[in-house]
This record gives sequence, C-alpha cells and structure tokens, in this order.
Amino acid sequence: MEIQTNFSLKNYNTFGIEAKAKQFVAVHSIAELTTVLKQNKSEKKFILGGGSNMLLTKDIEALVIHIDLKGKRVIDENEDYVWVESQAGENWHEFVLWTINQNFGGLENMSLIPGNVGTTPVQNIGAYGTEIKDTFVSCDALTITNQEVKTFTKEECHFGYRESVFKNEVKDQYIITSVVFKLTKRNHAINTSYGDITNELAKNNITNPSLKEVSNAVITIRQSKLPDPKELGNSGSFFKNPILLKTDFEKIHQQFPEMKYYDVSETEVKVPAGWLIEQAGFKGKRFGDAGIHKNQALVLVNYGKATGQEILNVSKHIQETIFTTFGIHIEAEVNVI
Repeated sequence: MEIQTNFSLKNYNTFGIEAKAKQFVAVHSIAELTTVLKQNKSEKKFILGGGSNMLLTKDIEALVIHIDLKGKRVIDENEDYVWVESQAGENWHEFVLWTINQNFGGLENMSLIPGNVGTTPVQNIGAYGTEIKDTFVSCDALTITNQEVKTFTKEECHFGYRESVFKNEVKDQYIITSVVFKLTKRNHAINTSYGDITNELAKNNITNPSLKEVSNAVITIRQSKLPDPKELGNSGSFFKNPILLKTDFEKIHQQFPEMKYYDVSETEVKVPAGWLIEQAGFKGKRFGDAGIHKNQALVLVNYGKATGQEILNVSKHIQETIFTTFGIHIEAEVNVI
C-alpha cells in the first residue's frame, strides 16, 4: 500500500480528464483503509470510487483514497428472498450480472450503469423504473474522523430522486465499504413498463421475459444510446430530469403542448431533461473537444482533450438556454469537483 505523489487521475475518471492528485493510494481492505485514515489524519482527503459520476475541473490538492474493496456473498436467504452483500469496490454492472446468473431478481433493469457498488446508495442510482432503494437493505460505512463502522438502514439513508443522506446531511463524513441488497429467488417482479424495454423484447418475440432477457434488452438499449466511456469519455446522464409542481408545469405546458412528461405524484410531474436539451438544439453539438452525444442529449462527452472546465462551461450554457427557453432549471447529476 504505497502513497504516490503527483498522480494522474486520467484513468480513474470516466470522462478521461487529465488531472493530478497531490497524493494517491488504493486500499484493498478495511484494515488498509483504517490505517491510511489514522496515519493521515491531518491530510485533506478525497474518496474515489469508480470515477463514473464526477467531472474533474482541477487538480485534487488532497490525499485521494481509491476504494478497491472486493468480494460478494450471500449472507441470508429463505424460500423467496436472498440477502446479498457486495464490497464497495465491486464493479456495479459485473455485480448485477452475477446476481442474474444466480437467478436473483431486482437489479436487472440497472444493467450497464457505470461505476462501483459503493457509490450506488449515494446517488440512489436508477434506470427503467427501478432505483437502488427498491432492493437496498443497508450499508456499512467507515467514519472518516474516528474509523468507527456505522450501519445505515434504508430509512436512515433518506433516499430521494438521485439523492441520499450521503449527498446531504452526512456528506464527506463517511466512506461506504459494503452494501446489502434483498433480491428475489422466485416470483420475480419483472418490470418492463418502459416503452424501450417493451419494444426491444417485442423485436425478439419475447412475451414472458427472464431476468437475463430483461437485462439483455436494457444493455442493448443503453449501448444504442450511450457511448462506452472506454471509447468516448463521458459520465452517463449529466443532468437530472427536473421534477415540477403540476401547477407550475401546466403554465409551461400551455406554451409548449408537445413537451413530454410523466406523473410522479398527485402534485408533481417529471420532464425528460434529454427532450428539453434536444429541443433546444444541443443534441450532437460540439464545442471544441467538449460536446453533447449524437444519440443521447443527456450525455456530455469528451472527444479527446477537453478539460473539465470546458465540459462544465458547455453544461452551464445548456442550463442557461433551457431556463431562458422553457423557464425550467435542470440540475447536474454529476458531481463537479
């Protein structure tokens, strides 16, 4: 376990941004993590997972601790359910495929989401009608200041749309080390309510899909819309879909009757940010090496040598244009560093 200085983070963020860490160390066990935290109490720290949900706009003047804890196991089960624990450093998509191969249901709609397991509760990641909170039981987290382990229950995580306690009340206080999920062993609640999945399954004449077939459909859809970060730097969806009060939305909808929306409650609707960005003319647009993907307007990309600041400038330009055009504010889903 070696602490390196002036370390390049280009291969540790999916945007492929060239930025340096003042110091860098990868930890492979809780014992190593505890040791690093104890021995570097006075150092400013930056916790790095899979690097899939961040935009680096500058060098990191801190000790970057890369969480590389591996392992997954069944910790309990009965006839209907299984409780699975994954260490924080496991790749999310590989973990999802592992659960599907065991015929454990609940995560299949979130196939191919980039990143590691440990960061999934922070964002309450989700896709195609499912979110982490639907199967989440608890997570263990190490307190940065005194290295005590705390278990957060689902209720204590205060999950919301791409929100959790880790982004708000206890931000920068804990490092998630493992996560427990409750998955189905039989009578799987297959969710194919999203049109894209329905269409993809119909294309293959699948009427009673298995977990694997739902996962394959999601993978096909995502690959058709989203660039592979290994080939084109990106962080998946850059913006959240805005949620508006129905009373506010109705006024906007009168002006833009073609605007798409989804009911999320009796008083709120969700508007697809991708639709807004596309309508504003940004889809496929390029500003030097920073741009908007040609197939998915929600995705900002690095065509090669864009800086984080250049990508951030493009995102701000999009936000300003959407607000000027539609009167709607769209928030970044990605953490800007």
